[in-house]
Amino acid sequence: MAGKEVETSAEKKAEIKWNEETERFETEDKEAYLQYHLLQIGEGKTAIDMVHTFVPRSKRGMGLAAKLCDAAFAHAQSRELAVIPTCSYISDTYLPKNPTWSSLVYKDEPKSSM
Repeated sequence: MAGKEVETSAEKKAEIKWNEETERFETEDKEAYLQYHLLQIGEGKTAIDMVHTFVPRSKRGMGLAAKLCDAAFAHAQSRELAVIPTCSYISDTYLPKNPTWSSLVYKDEPKSSM
């Protein structure tokens, strides 16, 4: 049918799941993921240290890394977690393109869980 966009199988697999057990946000096939660790940063205050984003070479260029970050930042916001962007993709690429999330970034000098 002309004019109708067709969803590719890669786009169908772009749904991001939170895997609390492994501390990851991941695609349904678990091939692309954002790894995190929770840290105590003060009395009763917790931060999510986003340490690594991985997308296999075969799935790069589809926006999966950004979708993983979108899910992780939305999760942090909904749980009132500060964000420590240890992963260079998040600090150097994602946040400059998505400045609305900058308000969640922990401003003190945290010790990364790495």
